[in-house]
Amino acid sequence: MNTSSPQSPVPSPGAQSAPIVLAFSGGLDTSFCVPWLQERGWAVHTVFADTGGVDAGERATIEARAVELGVASHITIDGGPAIWDGFVKPFVWAGEGYQGQYPLLVSDRYLIVDAALARARDLGTNAIAHGCTGMGNDQVRFDLAVKASGDYRIVAPIREIQKEHTQTRAYEQQYLEARGFGVRAKQKAYTINENLLGLTMSGGEIDRWEAPGEGARGWCAPREAWPVEPLRATLRFVQGEAVALDGSEMPGHELLARLNTLFAQYGVGRGLYTGDTTIGLKGRIVYEAPGLVSLLAAHRALEEAVLSKQQNRFKPEVARKWVELVYEGFFHDPLKTDLEAFLASSQATVNGEVVLETSGGRVDAVAVSSPHILNASGATYAQSADWGVEEAEGFIKLFGMSSTLWAEVNRK
Repeated sequence: MNTSSPQSPVPSPGAQSAPIVLAFSGGLDTSFCVPWLQERGWAVHTVFADTGGVDAGERATIEARAVELGVASHITIDGGPAIWDGFVKPFVWAGEGYQGQYPLLVSDRYLIVDAALARARDLGTNAIAHGCTGMGNDQVRFDLAVKASGDYRIVAPIREIQKEHTQTRAYEQQYLEARGFGVRAKQKAYTINENLLGLTMSGGEIDRWEAPGEGARGWCAPREAWPVEPLRATLRFVQGEAVALDGSEMPGHELLARLNTLFAQYGVGRGLYTGDTTIGLKGRIVYEAPGLVSLLAAHRALEEAVLSKQQNRFKPEVARKWVELVYEGFFHDPLKTDLEAFLASSQATVNGEVVLETSGGRVDAVAVSSPHILNASGATYAQSADWGVEEAEGFIKLFGMSSTLWAEVNRK
């Protein structure tokens, strides 16, 4: 394979076998899938959708891994622009994490499905494979996204082996090593997902409900490595979309990548999350999302200043439903499209600049400027007002009428 060209296929060693497209990351699960599928008569064509979580060296390692495993072909797709437009923009508009915390870092799965389906169409096959387990959420996301896109056959090798093996990761390691394929040390301990949105880690002591070990760290620097000087960064938004960082305009996916680099140095965006998975189990992960957490903080500060009281009250209800749909696999459900129409409409006046600041561990929006800030020309909260005392007292009497009446009646 010519690794210098992300679209160049690996020459096929088994062109007579039935073709199947495998969404491939080079990790333990998808590496296992290749020989497992080959031994069942498939010609495996791998697709790596580079959604921004790897550098050039890791990208080359993934391509080399595909060659080592003997795939029929391998291509790498640049998924950065798609993940910004298809997920980041509406997610930031929504402004809510799943169950109030988790920032949906594996939502690149839907873009990976799109890349795999496009490759399947090129090859003239309806067979799609993925490395999701039968225990987690990703299988739901992959399968529902594929089913919403057409009549495809879905093969999930990890789900198949879980019918016979309880210690799945150990079995996968033994299976690969017995065939002469090594397994990287970190993959033995953790399941790691990286993309433009951030990084998640599970497995090992995390799954045992213990404190994460030193190996369970990705981008975010530990406290002792944080820079001494605070970091300030200015984001400019147009209709709710970040378009510039510190005065420099750039595409959204490049802006988010830059935020990841800046705020990871200060340990921003790292968390330990436990939540309710789609299939009902409790899920526990370490996550790191320095850029996305910073972007959300800036956007929220601007929204709070420019949206009306009723918009700010109602919007989180729409946001929570949108987040639930995306988390649970309903990326192509029409309700998601309907909700996005509302979210887009709510962003008409979300224009301006926000200054973010961090000294490490957290990020705050310390300054907001916008022509749409809802300032009253004659009043400042708790300081001065252009109405009289009698008007204030009358408002309080009428506003609290029902509660006051209840108290008067029931005191008797």
